[in-house]
Amino acid sequence: MEMNKFRLYGKAPFDVVVVHGGPGAGGEMSAVARELASGHGVLEPFQTALSLDGQVEELKNLIAANGNPPVFLIGFSWGAWLSFILTARYPALVKKLILVSSGAFEEKYTQSMHQTRMDRLTAPEREELKQLSPMLEDPAITDKTACFKRFGALFSRADACDPLPDNTEIDFRPDIYAKVWPEGAELRRTGRLLEFGRQIECPVTAIHGDYDPHPADGVRLPLASALHNFNFIELKKCGHKPWAERHARDEFFRILQEQLLPF
Repeated sequence: MEMNKFRLYGKAPFDVVVVHGGPGAGGEMSAVARELASGHGVLEPFQTALSLDGQVEELKNLIAANGNPPVFLIGFSWGAWLSFILTARYPALVKKLILVSSGAFEEKYTQSMHQTRMDRLTAPEREELKQLSPMLEDPAITDKTACFKRFGALFSRADACDPLPDNTEIDFRPDIYAKVWPEGAELRRTGRLLEFGRQIECPVTAIHGDYDPHPADGVRLPLASALHNFNFIELKKCGHKPWAERHARDEFFRILQEQLLPF
């Protein structure tokens, strides 16, 4: 899918920014952007830089050039971490940070996630994952897009509770994932990821599904200790993508709209 660096929805001022996951899953938040555009101007940026610092700077520049800072910043999954780091480094750009289905902020909470996913897959699917993993690492395979896309599809199935049909067109970039994710994982392993929270002064809300294999306690407990103004909201019968969950979708958007009210 050929993309520009961003898309705009609704009418100016564009003071809501939605940040996709992955890393390397551009366009993933388009359904959220469209839903919010009836009442807000929404900027959907795409992160294409091949380093974590590069993605932070890229996001900062896109918000400064195309948004209306300070913005409501909504980060999903990997995008929650990226938005967290950006808010710490550039506090003047963000008036409220909303973390949707974030990964855990401390390594100790991640031990059960892989097993939870495996337990939710069928035996053939687990075998397929075993075959896909070395292919993603194989330098002889120059185009890993199809493999990366299938990997994501299997994990999405394991991550969902009762999913609605989702035809979102995503720009899968395995090259971005291979470069950027290890840097993020190292930040978490060393504790430096959570330390960014000490620099965040704006209100922060985390929204997390009770069926999401990314452990809710890995978000709620570390952030409650690191942030000055933090609110955690759990969605029932909800997996990793709340906007695509049959039982949680309406409640998710009700909460988002409430979070975007002036304060």
